[in-house]
Amino acid sequence: MITCFINYIIDANKIEEFEHYAKLWIPLVNKFGGQHHGYFLPSEGASNVALALFTFPSLAEYEQYRAESLKDLACMEAFHYAEQTQCIKSYQRSFFRPLFN
Repeated sequence: MITCFINYIIDANKIEEFEHYAKLWIPLVNKFGGQHHGYFLPSEGASNVALALFTFPSLAEYEQYRAESLKDLACMEAFHYAEQTQCIKSYQRSFFRPLFN
């Protein structure tokens, strides 16, 4: 199992646009075999940092999702929405393996 952690730097004036973008991706990750654990939007503290967490059974399945997402119409529309609104300034993707016991 592998968990993807995405640390976004967003435009603090476009939180509503980023929230819309996030709502587009949650079902898409699930559609491709992942389990989305949600987006975490600014509340207290930094007003331009948002996070996302989702898990795939393996890194290979995550990589398959990434390849397929580039060809999926709904995913391409979500990518385009982020580009069009410029709600995301940058992001950093990290991977973790969970430890439960």
